[in-house]
Amino acid sequence: MRPHLPRRRAERRGLSLWPVGTVLALTFATAIAVAAAAFFAGWWIIGAQGLEPERRITSQTLFDLVKLSLGVVAGAGALVALVVAYRRQRVDEDGARREATRLHTERFTTAVSQLGAESAAVRLGGVHALAGLADDAPTRELRQTCIDVLCAYLRLPYIAEADLSRDDTDARHAYLGLREVRHAVIRLICDHLRLPAGEDPHSWQGHDLDFSAVAFDGGDFYNAVFSGGRVRFDGAVFARGTVAFYGAEFSDVSVSFSGAVFSGGKVDFSGAKFSGGVVSFSRAVFAGGTVDFGYAAFSSGTVVFEDAEFSGSTVTFGDAEFTGGTVDLSGAAGVAPSGLVPSGGSPLPTGLSLPSAWYPVRPQWSKS
Repeated sequence: MRPHLPRRRAERRGLSLWPVGTVLALTFATAIAVAAAAFFAGWWIIGAQGLEPERRITSQTLFDLVKLSLGVVAGAGALVALVVAYRRQRVDEDGARREATRLHTERFTTAVSQLGAESAAVRLGGVHALAGLADDAPTRELRQTCIDVLCAYLRLPYIAEADLSRDDTDARHAYLGLREVRHAVIRLICDHLRLPAGEDPHSWQGHDLDFSAVAFDGGDFYNAVFSGGRVRFDGAVFARGTVAFYGAEFSDVSVSFSGAVFSGGKVDFSGAKFSGGVVSFSRAVFAGGTVDFGYAAFSSGTVVFEDAEFSGSTVTFGDAEFTGGTVDLSGAAGVAPSGLVPSGGSPLPTGLSLPSAWYPVRPQWSKS
């Protein structure tokens, strides 16, 4: 896996500083303008009408003129020193930033090489090294690069345990080691998504996460906060194990499960909070296992199940709360999930829409 580290345009071109002469000229001009403004402001405040002429300069006046001249020279020197010190500080800061980027690149290369090792223990070390490197990244772009590599590791080809020969002990041990590393990646990502953005500098909220076509056989996203950025589960396969999203919060974020396949195990959205942004289950296939939206809270934003197919999974929305936003299943097909269709002719909850086959319109029923 070849590292690709994006750099900001300013970093590629180097530190951009104006010529010293230009800076000094502008500094002196600014200083003269400020001094003149202060002089005329004081002149106006005291109400002076003019200057009293003196035909002969006294020794005191001459001494005052000398002091004024020396003061001007000293002030000019101070301005020059200030400009030079400022430029030196900028150069030092840029050098420190370049050094931090260089060290980050070296650590990144080492960590990525560990991900390709034969030993599961070495790969696990590489995963933790990348997570730590993301925390220490000097720029947001470099942190995103580390996160992208961790997600890309999950997207690598993955052989299911059921496809392994029972007599092939080595293959089974290799599979178990790979599964442990993959679950560690998910766990580390979730740990960082729980950290509050703006309060903890190690929070990964707001970064992009790409789990497209990942084969999930377990993993915990419980209490994770998906806020900001873009999260993709497009084409992901939830085939076995338990993938926990319970208590997760989807707020002001774009999350896509388009084309995802729920064919085994359990995917647990119980108690999840959908409070903003767009969460799409378009073209998702619920063909086996259990998907639980029980006690989930839909308060704002949009959750879409366009062209989703419910044909084998046990999907439940029992005790889910619909208090705002849009939950659109009108384009879904198959068997209605439990807990969605109101009993006793009650109207649909606010924002919820269902296919007419699931919720036949009757005169005493109305959608609110």
